[in-house]
Amino acid sequence: MSEEKLICDLCPSKKCYSKEGEFPKGCPTVDQPGMEEIKKLYKTEENYRIARAACQTEKEGYLKDTRVEEIMRFCRKNDFKKIGIAFCIGLKYEARVFADILRKNGFEVHSMMCKSGGVPKEFLDIKDEEKIRPGTEEVMCNPIGQAEYLNAKGTNFNVIVGLCVGHDSLFTKYSDALVTTLVAKDRVLGHNPVAALYQADKYFKNRF
Repeated sequence: MSEEKLICDLCPSKKCYSKEGEFPKGCPTVDQPGMEEIKKLYKTEENYRIARAACQTEKEGYLKDTRVEEIMRFCRKNDFKKIGIAFCIGLKYEARVFADILRKNGFEVHSMMCKSGGVPKEFLDIKDEEKIRPGTEEVMCNPIGQAEYLNAKGTNFNVIVGLCVGHDSLFTKYSDALVTTLVAKDRVLGHNPVAALYQADKYFKNRF
């Protein structure tokens, strides 16, 4: 593998993980500029606490905890008591169940649905033919509004439940609190996007 083409997903070695074998030429473990400076960032107070809690959460719940449980375990380790949920209207039921679980486990929960604000898509200069249902009034998603609402509530940690691609990016950009994802939206695959990868050389081969 040439240095020009070396990227981690094509690497034949796992020395960075297993310590066995050799580092390929151009490996970011040894050649990435600023790696030592990056390591220093983990020693800053907040990053150290978060990264350490993430490692502990992984170990304590490994092959045992669901992601819902991992989120709660991580929050307890960081003393995050106010949890925000930014959810898609299509996953209102799932968001309600998740919020109920959090409340029963002692967390204070604040949530906001994607369509809150009621802003029509015309605000973004969306043409009628660009709507999901042309000829109807459609409300745009409002991820910035979701983030600002949860910021105002002073949430310690925010959880995405099924926001659209791009909307999740804007929510993360404007969220003051750390963000994780409970549900990644995939309308075709029942919100299980990794299924497309498992079938990339089979059922989805012609599409990809």
